[in-house]
Amino acid sequence: MRLLLLAGTMEARQLAGALANEPRVTVIASLAGATRTPRTLGVATRIGGFGGAEGFGDFLQREGIRAVLDATHPFAADMSHRSARVCHDLGVPYMQFLRPAWMPAPGDRWTFLNTEEDAARHIPEGARVFVATGRQTLQRYANMTGRYMICRQIEQSEGPFPLDQGYFLNSRPPFSLESETIMLRRLEIDWLLVKNSGGPASRAKLDAARRLSLPVAMIRRPLQPEGPKLETVAAALAWVRRQI
Repeated sequence: MRLLLLAGTMEARQLAGALANEPRVTVIASLAGATRTPRTLGVATRIGGFGGAEGFGDFLQREGIRAVLDATHPFAADMSHRSARVCHDLGVPYMQFLRPAWMPAPGDRWTFLNTEEDAARHIPEGARVFVATGRQTLQRYANMTGRYMICRQIEQSEGPFPLDQGYFLNSRPPFSLESETIMLRRLEIDWLLVKNSGGPASRAKLDAARRLSLPVAMIRRPLQPEGPKLETVAAALAWVRRQI
């Protein structure tokens, strides 16, 4: 069976690694190309967009794809909606892997936001803000004048910092609770600004914020496609094997 794995998350790497050893499945992984030097997945990998819904459908038919496992980021909702719709129209089995969202625990000081633009309503002027939402959406904080914005990114940016005050901080995961705590203290951060991506890989910054009693602006996830979803790698692997 030929499977398309829509990748871009830690769990997608785990799925690719496990399925690479499954002799009954030929995996093609797809990455959007947001990271210029992504880690190898151990399976055939394509990088870049499909050219919209029509291009995605053409790819599925041309490559003889018999099932699609969507393990993209929870905030790649547009891609997930498109993939689910095209697969439904073509009769190709589709399943979304969606790791559970983070939930506040005792000691957390979270403010939930619907969009990036909402941050200016809650984070006061003069605050030093650690932005862990990625450089792709920085322009949405254009109304955050009067705040000093420090945005963490994995790779060196090709252009200048796009906001009035702040800079890029280049750093590559994994990050531990201790390293995140030290970093937030060293930078004298007043607010942490994050997307609710969920999962253990990037949880440490939230635990560090709780330790330091820092307020967190948490951007809610966008609406996801309707239909069943899987929350564990084991369940996703079992679904793939049922398609064979």
